Amino acid sequence: MYRHGVLTIAPDIEVLARFGRALADPIRCRLLLALRQAPAYPSDLADSLGISRTRLSNHLACLRDCGLVVTVPDGRRTRYELADERLGHALDDLRTAVVAVESDRTCVENDDEERCR
Repeated sequence: MYRHGVLTIAPDIEVLARFGRALADPIRCRLLLALRQAPAYPSDLADSLGISRTRLSNHLACLRDCGLVVTVPDGRRTRYELADERLGHALDDLRTAVVAVESDRTCVENDDEERCR
């Protein structure tokens, strides 16, 4: 898309990269799906996902940094929710998308390269 004669691709790529980073971890995927259902408190999320609060906190920080979740003060507690309701629709679309993969292929990432094998 052109805006004032300047190509503006980077912001779109940045958004997709942030979403991809968030979805790259199964715990963050589970968190996003849980928050898709309803806003929640960290203690409830940790219990429902069966992970420590410290581990949960690290994943929630990543999702906040990616701009996908926000905190909402609620008295003395803090509630988490999706930053935009459209994210819930995007998650639904991604979950139901048909992906053609060979059963013996796995996407892997290492320090040297990203590839599917």
